Amino acid sequence: MRTALAMLGLIWGMSPAVAVDDDVAAFYRGKQIHLIVGSGVGSGYDLNARAVARYLGGHIPGNPTIVVQNQPGAGSLITVNTLANSSPRDGTFIGAVINGVPTAPLLQPDAARFDPGKLNWIGSTNRDTQVIYAWHSSPVLELRDLLTKELIIGATSSGTTQVDFPVVANAILGTKFKVVSGYEGTAQIHKAMEAGEVQGLGSLAWSSLKALNADWIASGKIRILGQWSSPSHPDLTAYPLVESLANSDEDRLALKLLTSRLEAGRPFVAPPGVPPARLAALRQGFDETMKDPAFLADAKRLLLDVEPMTGDEVAALVKGVLATPPAVVARVRGALDAK
Repeated sequence: MRTALAMLGLIWGMSPAVAVDDDVAAFYRGKQIHLIVGSGVGSGYDLNARAVARYLGGHIPGNPTIVVQNQPGAGSLITVNTLANSSPRDGTFIGAVINGVPTAPLLQPDAARFDPGKLNWIGSTNRDTQVIYAWHSSPVLELRDLLTKELIIGATSSGTTQVDFPVVANAILGTKFKVVSGYEGTAQIHKAMEAGEVQGLGSLAWSSLKALNADWIASGKIRILGQWSSPSHPDLTAYPLVESLANSDEDRLALKLLTSRLEAGRPFVAPPGVPPARLAALRQGFDETMKDPAFLADAKRLLLDVEPMTGDEVAALVKGVLATPPAVVARVRGALDAK
């Protein structure tokens, strides 16, 4: 009798969690989760998001189908503004967005209609290191040449590292990037480099460059000039850090705010107000995907870096970014507004 009562008590004790799992599975069973990618088809973010999408649904109770849709523009702000203000908040819409989103309300307050601290961060596949590179025929041979020689670079839009990093470097460090923006994505910029329209790119994820154009690196078609990273990426120890051009602690603080987004890497996010059990399932599913041998093999084949952060870790990073001293924010924003 005691054994039976003990077993019954154990079942009763487990029932709330089991019921929650069952509720989540029942909700997602037969449904689609729309994964909105805030950058163009064929970009590094797009390749990364689609790799995650192939496995994520299998790690969420109810095994929903993940449907990927691209919504490029405004440095992912179109995507995040939509997620934050008009997308369903039931756990069926999530985003794969660029890492400038956490700093956007500080640096682009007129364009960012959301509070990063109230978004539900699901996780990130990796921390980023960004590189500056030039076409092999460019007159810029090394990082310090940028202080005296112009480099015409392609870019997508404000809010991306492709625009923001070189613009702030021009204002704070005195570099001579000439930014030509308006390209849909990295693939289009690379075509423009081949056609001679532009001479390089002021900032792109090292993982994206490897995934998209490893042959350019091997053949010497492009020349890597430096890296936006601290400390140096293990693959890139031969190339200087951009912060080596800084002349003061104030310069370095401004660069730190600018590059803090790189820690966020390739973030995945859900709208505010997602029911806690479903958000927990999305986060757990993401964490399990990051350990899935099939996903890791796929990522290796695609030359994608995997150094994941949990949703809580991304949220803590965002909280730190939002606590940046106002004077530092004003200096970086002033540089961006003056472009």
